[in-house]
This record gives sequence, C-alpha cells and structure tokens, in this order.
Amino acid sequence: MRLWFRLLVAGLIVAGTAVSAPLSTPAAAQAAQPTQEDAKAITLKAADLIAAQGLEEASKAFNADGPFKHGEIYVNVIDFAGVWKVYPPRPAGVGQSVINVKDPDGRFIVQDVLAVAKEKGEGWVEYRWLNPASNRIEPKITYVKRVPGQELVAYVGIYK
Repeated sequence: MRLWFRLLVAGLIVAGTAVSAPLSTPAAAQAAQPTQEDAKAITLKAADLIAAQGLEEASKAFNADGPFKHGEIYVNVIDFAGVWKVYPPRPAGVGQSVINVKDPDGRFIVQDVLAVAKEKGEGWVEYRWLNPASNRIEPKITYVKRVPGQELVAYVGIYK
C-alpha cells in the first residue's frame, strides 16, 4: 500500500498535478525519490506482467506514464543476447545490442545483468552511470529479474 501511495504521489508530481502536501515536506520528498524497495517491487511486477500477458502487451504499460514509468523509474527489458526489447527513455533503441555497454569504470553492465539473471534468477547489480538529472556520473543500483520460462530479463535501476 505504501509503495502504491508513493508511486501515485510521484506520478502526480511528475505530471504537475497539485498534491495536498507541500513539496517541502519529508513525506513528499521521500515519495518523489524512489527507493531500492520500489525498484525491486516494480521489477518483480514487470517480470510477472511479461509472463502473464506477453512482451508486446507488457511493453505498452512499460512505455506509458504510470506505475512502471515515472520520474527516474522505467522498466528495461533485454533478451539473453543483450538486445533491448523495451527501453522507454529511447524507444528507437529497441532492437539494438547493448551487450558490450560499459560503465565509466569499464564494467560490462549488461553482461553483469545477464549473469545475475542466468545464475540466480534475480538480484542486484551496482555500477556508475551518468545521471541525466545532475549531469554527473553517480552510483546506480539495479534490480534484475529473469522472466519465468523465457530468455528475457526485466530490470529497474535507481541512483543512490
């Protein structure tokens, strides 16, 4: 319940809709800043949605503003070859191989994501990435989940 409230408030803030609490309150600030718990919960729901409805239907929800896409939260989906299947910040990137993408420290991020998905089924991957909000390289943590019975991986990351 608390997660959905935070998502609702964050969505209203992103949409520019007034909320009853001033933005300077700690509750409003916390609602606007997603947590690791939020990233994990959304990733798990995304993987379940793909398993239940298929990638094509699920991708409609992932690309539309709502519970799967708001603020810095969005669902990425790649296949086991490291090809983007869903990438809301740049839909034109769908179909592109990102298997060799490195962070500024030279870590192969997508290969790390795939290793967690293949070996453990789900888990966390940490790396550094350019935060478009601050225009600085910052630590990022991403929750990864293999879609049950498929060679697809859903993941959501947040800046720390």
